[in-house]
Amino acid sequence: MLILTVIVVFVVVSLVVFAIGSLLDRRSSRARLLRDRLASVQKAAERKPSEELALLRDEMLSEIPALDNLLRRSARISNLQTFLSQADLKTRAGNILMLCVLCGVAVALVILVLTPFPQFAWLGIFIGAIFPYSYASFRRTRRFKKFEELFPQAIDTLARAVRAGHAFTTALELISNEISEPIASEFRKLFEEQKFGLPVRDALLNLTERVPLVDVKFFVTAVMLQRETGGNLAEILDNLSYMIRERFKIMRQVRVYTAQGRLTMLLLMGLPPIIVVSMSIINPAFIQPLFADPIGHTLIVTGITLQTVGYFIIRKIIRIQV
Repeated sequence: MLILTVIVVFVVVSLVVFAIGSLLDRRSSRARLLRDRLASVQKAAERKPSEELALLRDEMLSEIPALDNLLRRSARISNLQTFLSQADLKTRAGNILMLCVLCGVAVALVILVLTPFPQFAWLGIFIGAIFPYSYASFRRTRRFKKFEELFPQAIDTLARAVRAGHAFTTALELISNEISEPIASEFRKLFEEQKFGLPVRDALLNLTERVPLVDVKFFVTAVMLQRETGGNLAEILDNLSYMIRERFKIMRQVRVYTAQGRLTMLLLMGLPPIIVVSMSIINPAFIQPLFADPIGHTLIVTGITLQTVGYFIIRKIIRIQV
């Protein structure tokens, strides 16, 4: 208990110090960001177009300069910022990391204070810490799923615009105005990048980085090949749209065939916690040795490990790539 109190005090004091530092250094951090952008504009002729665009759109990982410099040393934190952008969360990676720490400490305190099992506070720290990341992952998955559903419609709109005589770049702006989110925002970024001087090839590659979906890679590959070798772009886009829709049909059939496996996975993962909670309410004396005896602790760890392994095995079986 004393060790946990020391950890909580350390975390609280650290957050207070970081908050004070953020208030004091926010003005200087904004000035530094402006100086970096002005320097990148003045030296634009010395860089390649892709490097210039990366510098201009470089965002801070934290509003605290010291923490921002520390986080930039890790490529995984930079990937986390990209992950948050793909989830359409207007927050920084540093804020998410602090939120993970706070959630972990909060869940651990709840287990210590409100439950008769304080020895599982470490498990509460782990569970609480992954809550913010899990929410971001859920938002990202839902956004990509909606993107996939609307993407054939965007390709059809692009094909009709090209067939009507519009230029490819002009048709991109048409998609950003006609199709709903998240298609509109991504194609608007694509249009603005090529509008401000970035080559179309680089702008398309940036689209695949922002939306790493197989259908988007097909689209970018088809457009790049057409621009290099020539051909009827409208016909290529029509065939691509048809292929994506047929792929969706196969994916839905696969979900039907794997429904039993997914239901089995949910039952196997949810049944043990439900039984433990039910026995704790109905007959606490019967389930108490599982949490009080050292052998019970070993059994709990073994059970959680086997449950996790079984989850990934079943998930691997029912996930069929189309």
